[in-house]
Amino acid sequence: MKTSNTLVRLFGIIGIVGGMLLFAGDMLFYFDSESVNLKLNMGNSSDFRIKINGIIALLASWFYLLGLVQVYYAFGPAKVFARNIVIASFAAILISYGVIHGAYIAIAVASKIAVQHNMDIDNITALATEANFLMRIIIYPIFAVLSYFFITQVWKRQTYYPRWIIAFFPLVPFLFQGLLKNLLTGSLWVIFVGGFLNLIIVMFFIASTIALWNIERK
Repeated sequence: MKTSNTLVRLFGIIGIVGGMLLFAGDMLFYFDSESVNLKLNMGNSSDFRIKINGIIALLASWFYLLGLVQVYYAFGPAKVFARNIVIASFAAILISYGVIHGAYIAIAVASKIAVQHNMDIDNITALATEANFLMRIIIYPIFAVLSYFFITQVWKRQTYYPRWIIAFFPLVPFLFQGLLKNLLTGSLWVIFVGGFLNLIIVMFFIASTIALWNIERK
């Protein structure tokens, strides 16, 4: 299937928008200029901010999957098996972003109840937090498979991507998360910690769109 450069760019931009939507949702959950306690901030958030996050999670999941069309195009020269593994695993991860973000509504509601009734916030949110954590664990091995096939195929020049795209593949900034987190304080810390996972996807789609902007087909 032939795809014009305009469509390739458009799908990348849609992926960027999906990431920015979820980042905005993160900030609706977490941001409070006077507090760095993320659960407490969720407990103090308005009903509107919690409700709108459900819609954001739904829309962002659709946008993320549409953005993945760009990656599918970039892996056009790769072997079919490798391309399918990359797309399937990437799709599973991007869908999980929306699902897990939506599941955070349970943590936010539990936090709100705890704040309103002056109860222990960690105890009240424990079940919702544990359920969310279990969903995350399932994603890690899929992420490992994606990382292996994506990085090796790009490095072997089996895709339309230049090798420098590896620096923006989500695994690389993810490995530096702990170091960067320790350098920030206050509101910057909340923005970074609260929105980091979506910011690295935004970075990837920006880099991917730039790399494929005027790509020549083989």
